[in-house]
Amino acid sequence: MTNNDIVQKLWNLCDVLRDDGINYSDYVTELVLLLFIKMVHENTEAGVLKRHPLPEGCRWTDLNSKSGINLLNDYKAILLALSTGKRMEADPESPGQTKEVVVHEDPLISAIYSDAQTRLREPRHLEQMIKTLDQIDWFSAQKDGLGDLYEGLLEKNASETKSGAGQYFTPRALINSMVRCIKPQIGEVIQDPAAGTAGFLVAADQYMRDQTDDYMDLPTKQAEFQKNKAFIGVELVPNTRRLALMNCLLHGMEGDDEGVVHLGNALGDAGKALKQADIILANPPFGTSKGGEASNTRDDLTYKTSNKQLAFLQHIYRNLKPGGRAAVVLPDNVLFEAGVGTEVRRDLMNKCNLHTILRLPTGIFYAQGVKTNVLFFTKGSATDKYQEENCTENVWVYDLRTNMPSFGKRTPFGNSDIGFAPEDFGMDPHLGAFERVFGVLPDGTSDRSEGEYSFGAEEIAVDKEAAAENKNVDDKLLHSRWRCFNRNWISETKSDSLDISWLKNKDSVDTADLPEPNMLVKEAKMELQAALDELDSLSATLDGPN
Repeated sequence: MTNNDIVQKLWNLCDVLRDDGINYSDYVTELVLLLFIKMVHENTEAGVLKRHPLPEGCRWTDLNSKSGINLLNDYKAILLALSTGKRMEADPESPGQTKEVVVHEDPLISAIYSDAQTRLREPRHLEQMIKTLDQIDWFSAQKDGLGDLYEGLLEKNASETKSGAGQYFTPRALINSMVRCIKPQIGEVIQDPAAGTAGFLVAADQYMRDQTDDYMDLPTKQAEFQKNKAFIGVELVPNTRRLALMNCLLHGMEGDDEGVVHLGNALGDAGKALKQADIILANPPFGTSKGGEASNTRDDLTYKTSNKQLAFLQHIYRNLKPGGRAAVVLPDNVLFEAGVGTEVRRDLMNKCNLHTILRLPTGIFYAQGVKTNVLFFTKGSATDKYQEENCTENVWVYDLRTNMPSFGKRTPFGNSDIGFAPEDFGMDPHLGAFERVFGVLPDGTSDRSEGEYSFGAEEIAVDKEAAAENKNVDDKLLHSRWRCFNRNWISETKSDSLDISWLKNKDSVDTADLPEPNMLVKEAKMELQAALDELDSLSATLDGPN
């Protein structure tokens, strides 16, 4: 049984939840509360889990032998005990009385099960779920790691658009590609201020485990740093943070007493308290803050804005250590928004070397129609990490958007199975071409040259005269997906807009090819008159002879 088979079997349990009247948006939360208890049991049996075991009375074996209303009541009591660390028991010294007993003092388990409640009402449904989980071939699942299985379930949830989770879920293939380019190193602190379910942090951890035989090659002190101090995330939504903590723990990432991912607002005190990081990987939430600028309570960000992405971008480039590296997913509006947007982009290019922009295809996020990019930048200049002004000299842009397929369920983007071995670099079917021109140096300073013609780029139409990006450019280079733009050109020609494009989408309409406006009006009138004449004729036919 493959991991995909197991994920599908787990997802099928949602039919049971539906029969119990549980809302679609609550499926995964309800499922993982039970699933995590089972996974901890399996990891404990396999000798994988050394720390953070579940306390006695709150384990899988305390559930799977029971049935009926006793099972449901005991499950509710277990969730409460895991959340609070306490439960009520009969007092042997006072017959008929109960007393409060401490069950555990593990802050990470309390965080994972914080305010956890089941909405199940029918004991038979809980019993059915337990039996199904017991029937799964967990030995096969262990080969790939239960963490990977858990992530597969999160991805499945994101792909089901009714769940509403997809708008926050970054495709695994894109995460892996960004990590392959940034190349995190042992001893570096890696941050995600909009952690979601911790996909970036888990991938960065996996990258370094693959380089060090699962950290077995490291001295004990370094291995402990990797497990407890190397990763830090912030997540605003409690249920999402719960998923993130489970994800991290199942991947062997423990963090501090609050876990790897802390609960809080990165645009508030939680973000302000974050220490500077060597690497920041993030996909900040789309949209504007509903509370306007008041939702962003940071007084250390120079430019006040209700645009969450612009606020997150400021946090990210300010929170990097000198020489620190970042890869951030941002929507198009961040590249062209005027006013505060221009000021933030200018400040970014002043303080950092914004060396690369990857224009992503549409449809790779489950929020339809969102156009996104990945910005890669390094704090300081290419030659001096302590430089604080004029740090960007050239911005390289890769257009992976124009004339690309419409990605979705039927046409998946990238290959999430491509991992982090050296031979995996540049092998992804959609992102590999970009990785190869990005180069092997994670700060973007590899030798680069313009000209990359994957995905039929040489056949794509270009507008040599209309696009400023195409003035005085070699005819062959006009068709390249990979171009370089000088910082002065960006300032003087684009007024510090980073909305840089030069290839024409096959579905776009060229205004230069349209007739004069008065001709368009005349044609429209003629078409309308013809339609009216047809309606008159139809009406006369229906009326019949007088």
